[in-house]
Amino acid sequence: MSDKKTALVISAHSADFVWRCGGAIALHQKKGYEVTIVCLSYGERGESAKLWKQEGMTLEKVKTARRVEAEAAAQALNAHEIKFMDAGDYPLELDTDKKFELVDIIRAVQPTFMLSHSTYDPYNTDHMYATKVAMECRMIAQAWGHNPGQKVLGAPQLYLFEPHQTEQMGWKPDVFLDISDVWDNKWAAIQAMKGQEHLWTYYENQAENRANHFRRNSGGMAGGRAAKYAEGFQSIYPRTVDEL
Repeated sequence: MSDKKTALVISAHSADFVWRCGGAIALHQKKGYEVTIVCLSYGERGESAKLWKQEGMTLEKVKTARRVEAEAAAQALNAHEIKFMDAGDYPLELDTDKKFELVDIIRAVQPTFMLSHSTYDPYNTDHMYATKVAMECRMIAQAWGHNPGQKVLGAPQLYLFEPHQTEQMGWKPDVFLDISDVWDNKWAAIQAMKGQEHLWTYYENQAENRANHFRRNSGGMAGGRAAKYAEGFQSIYPRTVDEL
């Protein structure tokens, strides 16, 4: 049995992982995990307005630009690997073959935990669809009758990272992660997303706000840890423990 620790991020578009869990990626890589990022689409149709405003832009040029940005961001986070499924966006849809491709990735990675989007997002249905697919493919990866002979998946936690307009999504964090030690990595990854520069400051502010919540919930003025930047997550499945 391998004692290798791994994690898997399932990102609807090729920039989502940067804003929402870039700190978690960099931090866990630093802790010895191998973090694999799967981008279901490039976000070429709906997430690339700045690129489309350039003269002579084409779909393939947008995809290429988005891939370059995402690869630079993944490198800044020291991610183990980034994969692109190129399933298209607006709408994002995976057929059975694409889902089985994702199942193969999940089984190959054998993640200790997984990360994806909120389960509800009325502003961007690609996001909640990505998590629906993540849960479906997690289930299939656990099925002994799917591709017998492959190593089946255990029961990795699925953490939902923070959506853009939190209050509208019904997203409620139950985990705060201190990313202060790797903030420089996340900030470098954010700056790699040149096509969405309007989001840079927003996600810097969000990390500062979540650090406030981390400090409060780690003890506050009675001795809480002095986190400067943090990310919030919502867990989907119960956790099994021997003590609290």
